Amino acid sequence: MSTDPDKQLVIRCRAAIVWKPGGSFSIEEVEVAPPKAKEVRIKIVATALCGTEMKMLKNKNLQHQHYPIIMGHEGAGIVESVGEGVSTVKAGDKVITLFLPQCGECTSCLNSAGNFCIKFKQGETHLMSDGTSRFTCKGKPVYHFGNTSTFSEYTVMNEISVTKIDAAAPLEKVFLVSCGFSTGYGGAINTAKVTPGSTCAVFGLGGVGLSVIMGCKAAGAARIIAVDINKDKFEKAKEVGATECINPQDYEKPIQEVLFDLTGDGVDFSFEVIGNPETVAAALASCHESHGVCVIIGLVTGVQLNISGHLFFSGRTLKGSVYGGWKGRDGASKLVSDYMAKKINLDALITHTLNFDKINEAVELMKTGKCVRCVLLL
Repeated sequence: MSTDPDKQLVIRCRAAIVWKPGGSFSIEEVEVAPPKAKEVRIKIVATALCGTEMKMLKNKNLQHQHYPIIMGHEGAGIVESVGEGVSTVKAGDKVITLFLPQCGECTSCLNSAGNFCIKFKQGETHLMSDGTSRFTCKGKPVYHFGNTSTFSEYTVMNEISVTKIDAAAPLEKVFLVSCGFSTGYGGAINTAKVTPGSTCAVFGLGGVGLSVIMGCKAAGAARIIAVDINKDKFEKAKEVGATECINPQDYEKPIQEVLFDLTGDGVDFSFEVIGNPETVAAALASCHESHGVCVIIGLVTGVQLNISGHLFFSGRTLKGSVYGGWKGRDGASKLVSDYMAKKINLDALITHTLNFDKINEAVELMKTGKCVRCVLLL
C-alpha cells in the first residue's frame, strides 16, 4: 500500500463521539483522513473503557476537555496504512496503541529510570502534531484523545505511540497491555519494586487494582491485603492473588489504623488505585513508618493533596507512577511476549464482551462494579 497520503483515501467508519461534557456516547459516521508524515492509520479490533473515560463521563465540570471528542486509549488493532517516514510498522502489522509515547530522544526516554516521554504532552492538545484533527463528523472536526482515540473503527496516531507485536497475539486479550494491566502490574514491579516476603495493601479493586495484586504476587509478596468498599469485588481479588480483603465501611476506625492493627507495624507497600485524595493520605499513613512505600496509581489531577508532613519524618516514601514505569513501546512489546509465553495472565481481567455499538451498555456495566473489563469488539 502506498505511503503517499495524496494517494490514500479518506475512510468512512463508525466512531463513538461524546459531544459535550457529561454526555453519553453517540455512534456516528466519521471521516478518518489518511496519515501524514510519521503517522499511522490503524483499524481498531478491540478496545475498552478505562477508569479515565469513566471519570470524564461522570464529571460535567471538566472544562479543560475539548468537544466533540473521540475517547478511548486502551486498544489494539492492525495497521491499515502509514505516512511518509514511518519505519517501525507497516500495513498488516498487529499493534498496541499507547497513550504514553516513546520517542526515544527526550531525556525521559534516554534515562533508564524514566518513562514519561515529553511527547505525551502533545496529547493534551487533543490534536495531531501539526495542530489539526484527522477526524471529521457532519462537516465538523472532532478532537483526538490521549494520543490514541480507540473508540473508532479507524484511528490515526503518531508512530511513536504504536508498537508492533507478535502476529499470533489475540488482540481481544492483549489490548489490556495498552493501559490497565501494564499500569497496575508495573506499578508493583517497577515503581514500588515490591520485595519477596513483603506485605502490601491495594486500595481500589478495578482492573488496574487487580493488576497491582498480580504484580505483588509475581514479586513474591507474602501478604496482599485488598481494600474496597464494594464486597462484590473480593472474590476476583482473591482469585488473582489477594490473601485477604477488607471493607473500610466495616470498621469504626480509619482504614490506616485497621491496617496497622492487622499488620503490627503497617504495610511495606501500599497502592492507591482510585484517584481519591483522601485515600492517598490513608494509603500513605498505612505504610510502615520507617521504610513504607506508597505509590499513587489512580488519576489524581486538579486537586491538592492534604497530607501531614509528619508522615515523612520517619522515612516513608510517596511515589507517582504512569504506565507502570514501562517505557511505552518497549514495555508493551515485552508484556505481549510474556503473555504469549504464558508468563502473565490477562484473561482473568476480562469479564464481559460486547459489540462496539453497545458501548453505552459497557458504561453501565462498569458502574455496577461487577465488570472489570468489558471488551468492545469492532
